[in-house]
Amino acid sequence: MDLTSPWLPPSEDESRTPRSSPTARSAMRCVRLLLGCTTAAELLGTVLAEGPSWITGEGSALYLLDSAGMLRLTASHGLPDWAHERYSVVDPAGDLPAATALRLRRPYLLSPERTSVDYPNRNAGMGTGMVALITLPMIVDERPVGVLALALAHRGTVPRRDLDVLETLGDACAHRLAHLLDSARAGARPGPTGGSVDGSGAGDRSAGLAHPMLSLAVRSAGHGAFERDLVTGETYWDATAYRVVGRPVPPEGAPADAPDLDRLVHPEDLPDVQAALAEALATGGPYRIEYRVPRRSGGAIRIEETGEVMLDVHRRPVRIAGLLADRDRARTPEEQPPAGEPGTGAPAAGARSALLLALTRSLSRAVTVRDVTTAVTDVARPAFGAASIVLDLVDEGRLLPVSHTVYGGPRRTELTRLADLSEGVMQHSLARSTPLFSEPGQARRSTGGPLTPAAWAVLPLVASGRQVGSCLITFSTERAFGREDRTLYSAFAGILAQSLERARLYDTHHHRATELQRAMLPRTLPRLPGLASAARYLPSTEGMQIGGDWYDLLRLPDGRIGLVIGDVQGHNAEATAVMGQLRSGLRAYATDGHDPAATLARTSRLLSELDTDLFATCLYLTLDPADGTLRAARAGHPSPVRIAADARAVELDLPGGPPLGVDPGMPYHLAVGHLAVGETLLVYTDGLVEDREEDYDESVQRMLGGLELWARQTGPVRLGPTAALERLADLLTLNVTERRSRPDDVALLLLHRSSPVQ
Repeated sequence: MDLTSPWLPPSEDESRTPRSSPTARSAMRCVRLLLGCTTAAELLGTVLAEGPSWITGEGSALYLLDSAGMLRLTASHGLPDWAHERYSVVDPAGDLPAATALRLRRPYLLSPERTSVDYPNRNAGMGTGMVALITLPMIVDERPVGVLALALAHRGTVPRRDLDVLETLGDACAHRLAHLLDSARAGARPGPTGGSVDGSGAGDRSAGLAHPMLSLAVRSAGHGAFERDLVTGETYWDATAYRVVGRPVPPEGAPADAPDLDRLVHPEDLPDVQAALAEALATGGPYRIEYRVPRRSGGAIRIEETGEVMLDVHRRPVRIAGLLADRDRARTPEEQPPAGEPGTGAPAAGARSALLLALTRSLSRAVTVRDVTTAVTDVARPAFGAASIVLDLVDEGRLLPVSHTVYGGPRRTELTRLADLSEGVMQHSLARSTPLFSEPGQARRSTGGPLTPAAWAVLPLVASGRQVGSCLITFSTERAFGREDRTLYSAFAGILAQSLERARLYDTHHHRATELQRAMLPRTLPRLPGLASAARYLPSTEGMQIGGDWYDLLRLPDGRIGLVIGDVQGHNAEATAVMGQLRSGLRAYATDGHDPAATLARTSRLLSELDTDLFATCLYLTLDPADGTLRAARAGHPSPVRIAADARAVELDLPGGPPLGVDPGMPYHLAVGHLAVGETLLVYTDGLVEDREEDYDESVQRMLGGLELWARQTGPVRLGPTAALERLADLLTLNVTERRSRPDDVALLLLHRSSPVQ
């Protein structure tokens, strides 16, 4: 494979022989699933959800060539707003990676160091640190289709076997897209983008019914297709969908937005529809709803809506696609129900209760305040048919925005301004503890600005007699809030307030637990002549418990330096307490002059004498700053890593013994080595490299590759020892924070020997 990145050559020592590994298995399954996708968004989502776990997802995108020969952003995941604005259309003649890959017709790889400096625009924002980016041209029979850009959790040189996997996934996407485009052209149906075949966005933008026979069957049955983008709030129907509900088809070139739910569904059936939709949004997957649509000439049309809620790689709903069918179309006149007969759903009161129950279930699963805002965004906003939701919390007597994640729609800057404009009315509602609802025409008359919503509701959030915050729900069309509606929103406010109060209490306890853990670690590292050091600690993101990871850098009486890294089993207060005792005990044994092996043996006996069933892994090394002599012992802990002056990173061959406390009578082996001037030592806990979705040894090899890359590109010689180690510590922990979850604590300690000490 010919890659165009001279700064990141492929590893020549990587074998091309297929192996039986999780990566190979997931790649093969991913290819099979790709061949069944029907849209570009589904293709990208499948690569991220089913492909190898080292494809991170954040910052990935899929571009398709439009009729004008431009690369148009068709699907993305985790791209920031500025990237959407600046790079939604890419000129193939330009110098962006997507253009370069398509022009050269081969993969174009950006190293992690390149992405951290100047991709895609250094003035627009920094990149992703030690995450690499590869752009894969999608070409079928010499015909360019588009470009697939994927972010990779590679900390160094991308192995040859991984490049083969990426190229295979790119080829599978290319062939599937080419087939969808050809089928769409042959059947004059929507293409894989959900829009027109040429990518211009004009014409029919339904749910991507690519196969001509399937399209013909759907039309023959009188079904209309629709698609709702839950991220932007946009909804598109095909022409048949408008005819099914008795609405005029928009003229060609006119906006094809679907009518709002409250203007479409019969008022008696609306709560039932909202409840069913909330359930579907909370769980994902297929759903089926029946409701009535009033005719303008009188009577009602009975509609059956069958669709599927599609989830992203984080299990959040991002899109709904499905069909609308006229239930009365196949009935004889004798079978037609009376015009005034109520719908098949539950009575309005029961349906509203079902909606509240669905929202309550969704909010009950929220643990943190961020989880609550996610539930509001993903479930409550679409179920209510709201344009946006602004959520503020009381903080020291002031209302402060919780998170931008609750803002619906694509214009976050405008919504931030909307939050500023609404601050007064939200404070007023909270002060009076009374919900406020707009009347038809009132919202437009109040300010008349372009950001003023057509209708709104402001809900005070009060839990256990305490003011929690305020919630603004806006709508894009005018509506009258009846007594039942006001009761529904007031009840929702109570549920939301209770959830926020519980989540905020959880966040507070988690923060205090984390601070307790940090307080038991060194506040600063000692300044040592001839040496530079850096350390990091990251708490677990799962649950409210705290862990037992610790590190230490010791000045020993004979002038030597001691490095300690350890991990107590468990994630609770007991683990932290045991960690504090072990840290104090080991420090005492070390300063008494015992060598690392004897120090670990004594610490193991100390742990066995404590009233606990916990054990701990530990690594203890001493360094003589004068000649670089290393003495080390290891108790079930990951081996230290040495980064040589020639940029090689290797694990030290250090025999290990059992974890502390497991066998108090077992001696530990003392190993002797050397750390030369210009070399760096890394010690860490397993949370730094451990990933549930990847083999542990492969994770370690990726880290070693990243360390070699750092040494070649921005090592101590270029930046200076202290600045370089701080930079490296940030890059290592950045890769950890980009994981979907962090089930374990992370601790690391870096030491660089810059000069001998006399």
